[in-house]
Amino acid sequence: MRRTLDTVAGLLAALTLTCAAHAADFRVGLIAVADDPRLDRDRLERAYLGHPGGSAADGLNLALDDAAFELEAADRRLGLVETEVASVEAARAAAARSVKEGAVVLVVDLPAPWVLAVVDAVRVPVINVGEAADALREADCRANLFHTLPSERMRADALAQTLVERRWRKVLLLVGSTPADAARGAVVEAAAKRYGLMVVAKKPFRRSADPRERDLANPQLLTGGNDYDVVWVVDSDGEFARALPYRTAQPRPVVGDGGLVALAWHAQFERFGAPQVSRRFQKAAGRPMVAQDWAAWLAGKAAVAAVLSGDDKGPAKLTGLALDGSKGVALAFRPWDGQLRQPLLLTDGQGVVTTAPVDGILHPRNALDTLGADEAEKRCAHPH
Repeated sequence: MRRTLDTVAGLLAALTLTCAAHAADFRVGLIAVADDPRLDRDRLERAYLGHPGGSAADGLNLALDDAAFELEAADRRLGLVETEVASVEAARAAAARSVKEGAVVLVVDLPAPWVLAVVDAVRVPVINVGEAADALREADCRANLFHTLPSERMRADALAQTLVERRWRKVLLLVGSTPADAARGAVVEAAAKRYGLMVVAKKPFRRSADPRERDLANPQLLTGGNDYDVVWVVDSDGEFARALPYRTAQPRPVVGDGGLVALAWHAQFERFGAPQVSRRFQKAAGRPMVAQDWAAWLAGKAAVAAVLSGDDKGPAKLTGLALDGSKGVALAFRPWDGQLRQPLLLTDGQGVVTTAPVDGILHPRNALDTLGADEAEKRCAHPH
């Protein structure tokens, strides 16, 4: 009897080793900025709406942990390899090295020029989880570049639709003094025009320690002298926008980067299994899940789905996947620009006020495509 048991144990061990030897082994590489200034402690403590709350690795690890059983059942393994880089040259080299070492998908949390350096250095899919610049979806798009974070235009369209629904048509636009603010302000003006909103005035603001420039960031002065339904603030830094609600010359709502903000995710979203996702993330990372974390989690889910849908030689194409992002609808990458089509959540920081696209916004095929550049606009020359 003892010999029989030993024989059975030996056969089981041999079978386990054989299965492990035949398991398909894949890697996803994460490339992020070393000493990322967005993650400085003082900025994280302020928790600006729309800004990252921590490392993209937290969301990716959650996605891989969620899929562990499914991957094991399919005899697949998917590991995460993280690399931090301090320059565009280092990002390019890290991408090439990661693919050479077996990465089948790269996830990047990098500035736009660094993203382009990475995607031009490799042929595998690159998923952007941290950069909202529309140029990466339009003039600077690439056939192997995908985006789980909503673009600036998607966020502006979501807010513009909401203002139309609420009949807040007269907009006072406040725009910061940085080049990023100027570019984002132009996106807002285009969205206002697209949805029939009227920008009654556009005013610049600048935060400064110089007493002579104090009036350039005075909410009472900036919001006085005009008749408007809503104040739309564009503030990439976040400090001015955070302090603007309840300080306007007229008692009006604030939207944009303060007040009501359009985001990919908020930890207080309470539908479609979202609370369970947020709780798992909170438990694993020790902090609330923000939009960039959701984008990283979704990138991990996309990598998992591609590996499960592919074969031992490689993953399936990302554009053919239907993904569950706990937002109530199937999500997919748009074939014309690589952007993940998705509903957006509009939040005041305390909870989710509403979602976009709003009811009544029509589209010939998919209402989600009213957020961001549509196929007919042909802004990307590299179909996915």
